[in-house]
Amino acid sequence: MKLSGASTAALILGLGPFTEKAVARPRFSDYPFSLGVASGEPSSNGGVVLWTRLAPEPLADGGHGGMSKEKVPVRWELATDENFRRVIRRGSVDARYELAHSVHVELAGLGSGREYFYRFKAGGETSPVGRTKTAPASGSSPAQLAFAVASCQMYEHGYYHAYRDMAQQDLDLVLHLGDYIYEYPPPPDPEAYLANSGNVRLHEPASETNKLGEYRIRHAQYKTDEDLQAAHAAFPWLVTWDDHEVENNYADEISENDADPAKFLKRRANAYRAYYEHMPLSRRSFPRGPDLRLYRVHAYGDLAQFNVLDTRQYRDDQANGDLLDPPDEETRDPRRTMTGEQQERWLFDSLGRSRSTWNVLAQQVFFAELDLNAAPNAALYNMDAWDGYEGQRNRIVDFLARREIENPVVLTGDIHLNFANDVKANFDEPNSRTVGTEYVGTSITSGGNGSGSTSFAIPDNPHIKFFNDDRGYLLCTLTPELWTTDYRVVKAVNSPTPQPAVTLATFVTEAGNPGAQRDGAPLATQEAPDIESLERTRIQAQP
Repeated sequence: MKLSGASTAALILGLGPFTEKAVARPRFSDYPFSLGVASGEPSSNGGVVLWTRLAPEPLADGGHGGMSKEKVPVRWELATDENFRRVIRRGSVDARYELAHSVHVELAGLGSGREYFYRFKAGGETSPVGRTKTAPASGSSPAQLAFAVASCQMYEHGYYHAYRDMAQQDLDLVLHLGDYIYEYPPPPDPEAYLANSGNVRLHEPASETNKLGEYRIRHAQYKTDEDLQAAHAAFPWLVTWDDHEVENNYADEISENDADPAKFLKRRANAYRAYYEHMPLSRRSFPRGPDLRLYRVHAYGDLAQFNVLDTRQYRDDQANGDLLDPPDEETRDPRRTMTGEQQERWLFDSLGRSRSTWNVLAQQVFFAELDLNAAPNAALYNMDAWDGYEGQRNRIVDFLARREIENPVVLTGDIHLNFANDVKANFDEPNSRTVGTEYVGTSITSGGNGSGSTSFAIPDNPHIKFFNDDRGYLLCTLTPELWTTDYRVVKAVNSPTPQPAVTLATFVTEAGNPGAQRDGAPLATQEAPDIESLERTRIQAQP
């Protein structure tokens, strides 16, 4: 039996069947497409997901965007031209109260590697126009692929100038690696907070997010940003989460503050539900209570394969109380996992089957070793990153080396800093084989204005080829011969005036020659930073 998206939702959520009355001619208190449009999940079979949500009052109490309980028919159109003179698909889908009147239109059978334009209509209102692009056909050999990598967009810490710049690029795809929203409450003294902290705007609702309605409002607030809307409307996105979509540094059913696991799983279910409702995800990722399958693979012909990971939902608790600590038996324990056993098996199978030139691990937290202590013989590692799960990281690196996986590249967010790293077979032996490359992207806004520093290469981290403390994103261009990463940075995210982005540095990886190179050669090591300043930067997004 084939089920519609609404029927599937009803069964999974235990809501069904949906029986609410439909509004034939809806009237809205304000413009219903206030959150814009988005697309995602571009696939090689000519597939893509189109998204919008009806929310005439996006921050209204309760999280339903000012909508009543009736379902509303939403019409959609897909065209090959921006003026919709050549409409090739159209249809209608019901926006329902139970799903915050969000809409997910899942298409297949379109042309592969083709550009399309889409829009939605409800009542007498029409949405903005979105542009999307399907992935190249399986077995094809694309000459080039261009995409952006973004993460960590704390609303209070700045304006989304980086997204304004991104929307003006010519891209095939955007990867978002997590911390799309932050769960924190506004401060108790908002005026003093804005006057003295360097922060520029306040969260809604005026509480930490726990309930479903609160997560819906927080997502809606972020989505009201015009620059973020522009980037969503310009390109298809592949998204994954990190921790702040639920709660800082959570690990599976373990909360940051060791809350009752049953209560925390209810909170997680609320967060996952709101995440799905606001992202261009396929029906395959529909949440089942506190569970949502987010790890998946997307191929771009034989040029690139994106293995999108989830390093939060299945991980073991952080070692050593989630503090900065030296490595020990717990961090090295191969039984401890960041991905869970099933996801690890899936990853190895996906990599082993790949015939792509570039094999990407799109994931959240710092993968290479990062010794945060400049003093000799006194290492300090971040327990929330892969250094706290060294046993599993070793297993992944060993697999890449033993199976000779072609051109593995790890893409990372979370840390609010730019890095370019070599992935070594043994990080304790600098002369060991370079197995892959890691490009770490800074935050969109989290942490506020950066210092502009590029002075980070502690002697204990010779595999780190570049460091920068600015806000921005990665702009990646792939060909069969070369991977190019441009570090696009914005200097003043606290300025309401649009700020230009510039390419601060460009690093490349040659096919068949793993590692990050600048201008054809590794960047020379530079002075070590102050450890307290670096750690302060890392946790600056945590009030």
